Amino acid sequence: MMLARHFIKNKLYSKSILYLTIITLVGCSNLGPQAVRKSRTDYNIAIEQTDNEQLLLNLVRLRYRDTPFFVETASISTSFSFRTGINASASILPSVADKYGISSGFDYIEKPTITYTPLQGEKFIKQVLTPLEPQILLLLYHSGWSIDRLMRITVQNFNGILNAPTASGPTPSTAPEYERFNEVSALIRRLQQSHSIILAASDKPGELVLKITPESHHSHDVQAFLQILELDKETLQFPVRFGIGKGKKQIFMVMRSLMASLFYLSQAVAVSQHDRDAGKVTITEYESGEVFDWFKMTHNLFQIHTSSSYPNTPYVAVNYRGAWFYIKDNDLTSKSTFSLLKQLLALQSGIMVRTNVPVLTLPLIQ
Repeated sequence: MMLARHFIKNKLYSKSILYLTIITLVGCSNLGPQAVRKSRTDYNIAIEQTDNEQLLLNLVRLRYRDTPFFVETASISTSFSFRTGINASASILPSVADKYGISSGFDYIEKPTITYTPLQGEKFIKQVLTPLEPQILLLLYHSGWSIDRLMRITVQNFNGILNAPTASGPTPSTAPEYERFNEVSALIRRLQQSHSIILAASDKPGELVLKITPESHHSHDVQAFLQILELDKETLQFPVRFGIGKGKKQIFMVMRSLMASLFYLSQAVAVSQHDRDAGKVTITEYESGEVFDWFKMTHNLFQIHTSSSYPNTPYVAVNYRGAWFYIKDNDLTSKSTFSLLKQLLALQSGIMVRTNVPVLTLPLIQ
């Protein structure tokens, strides 16, 4: 009887181990999808956040006349190794009750490999120093971006009206010319909202055309637009040519390079009085000697704040030269401009058609 009883218990014990083994293996089969769900989101957030920090850092560098530097995440490869184990114990003594023990467990090790590529050489020239393509302006316009925001960032000269050309490089010592351009871009924005104008591709390669809808031709805003640009008031379609000039039946436009756009927006970086007094940044003045406030130019477009301590819940923040520079999380206007700038970076680099964008691979080894 005693032998029979132990035989039955041993059989049950063996079956328990078998069942537990099956359960453990089934559990391990679900670890792969779980690892993807967790790691993919984590890497996505980390890449996006560090991209934001890098862009903000380079804007601050330009304000201080420091050299910008871009590092792209070329690839991400990570592997997970899973280890499982089952432990069993038993105590069978005639004088005491039989005791059995079964335990299982698993752990995993993640081994990521991240490759960074510095933006330099020919690639840097093509992506950053070459004037922005007109097709980029058209694409973003038809994507729903405000033409006012687009023009202020990317256009330097619009049919003879200047958009702070001296701000397209290191901070100048004299106040820029920008007031008329901001008025024109705001007027074009109203025309965009009222569907009075349409920016479209021209039949000629590399050109755009600005069309005025016939039903809006005699409206106050359209007539004001034609007058301030000194355009022919009977014309409804104006070819947009890229270069310096001023026309009556055509519009000339000079596009900024991506670097020039970065310099332009870097003027919105607030600098501490300590750094101003120490001569670490250029102080811009009017001809009268009065200090020029760059926020007047970037008002309703972009602003980067500074603080001696880490700001409270910023959208993005970086520590540089012993201070914190950041964009407020509730500053939706600056966040929109920052997002547009990131899209310009992506489009100019051709990131949408590149094959070497960051790739996350998860070989699962059990």
